[in-house]
Amino acid sequence: LFDFKIILGKNGVPVAENFRLEQSTIADTIQAGQVRVKTLYLSVDPYMRCRMNEDTGSDYLQPWQLSQVADGGGVGVVEESKHDNLAVGDFVTSFTWPWQTVAILDGSLLQKLVPQLVNGRLSYFLGAAGITGLTALLGVREKGHVAVGANQTMVVSGAAGACGSLAGQIGRLEGCSRVVGIAGTDEKCSILVQEMGFDAAINYKKGNVAEQLRELCPGGVDVYFDNVGGDISDTVISQMNQNSHIILCGQISQYNKDVPYPPPLPPDIEKIRKERNITRERFLVLNYMDKHQASVLQLCQWIQEGKLKVRETTVEGLANIGAAFQSMMSGGNIGKQIVSVSK
Repeated sequence: LFDFKIILGKNGVPVAENFRLEQSTIADTIQAGQVRVKTLYLSVDPYMRCRMNEDTGSDYLQPWQLSQVADGGGVGVVEESKHDNLAVGDFVTSFTWPWQTVAILDGSLLQKLVPQLVNGRLSYFLGAAGITGLTALLGVREKGHVAVGANQTMVVSGAAGACGSLAGQIGRLEGCSRVVGIAGTDEKCSILVQEMGFDAAINYKKGNVAEQLRELCPGGVDVYFDNVGGDISDTVISQMNQNSHIILCGQISQYNKDVPYPPPLPPDIEKIRKERNITRERFLVLNYMDKHQASVLQLCQWIQEGKLKVRETTVEGLANIGAAFQSMMSGGNIGKQIVSVSK
């Protein structure tokens, strides 16, 4: 088998050379309760940048260990089983899937998948019908205070990414009357409007973002789904309404810096936030485990009905996962970044 190990962890911009592909062996036999799986798809996500530091800045994330196999969201198929509830041919997933082509795993830590729920697109269980979709849906529901008929305007930063592209659509499905995305290329902006139903999109690398926001959100911003932090977020917050809400999903612009999470706002922006009573509470999807099952079913229903459009950027081969991670961290993906390990 081949596995992918982390060989360098430090503050700074991650590069593919931080990882190493090795060839190794696994046991010939499995123990009671275990399964041998073939890896089909792996996920690379912004939160993994935090796992490259000895201090992840989070009490729920463990750092990757140097010269050990990295892990994250994965989907695979059972090739051998000594677990009562898993049979050969079952598709399974885990949030701590090792970056290996083949693995022996504890069957009790795996979740069995039903491919029909996502029209056979198994990789969706790592994105739109997985932790990414849950983050978008529960973020909007738990922290966005969206109400049908309230004529609310939502702005999404990192809008063409895995979470942002779903969050904007979900904001509309939940009742927002206007949804505006912020992304980094004209292509991304076009996809948001033409494919995903955003009312408008701003390329933050072109023109004046504050002016474009004022033009596109004349009534101000009621809900802000924040994936990026930094200057873009400061600009959006300055145009938010009284008693509005920030869904603090991610701060990708800050992940390569040695700052606490969530990063403090500049004094002038924090003053605005307080004066306008804008909520900005840390959001962690793992705190809502009791709502995961029903929420996944809702996501799958929207996917089946064509109400939730899903984009993926797929890289082939475990050997390219480091490059895929680096590309995703610099905005090279549209939608969910997936690594296809084997067919």
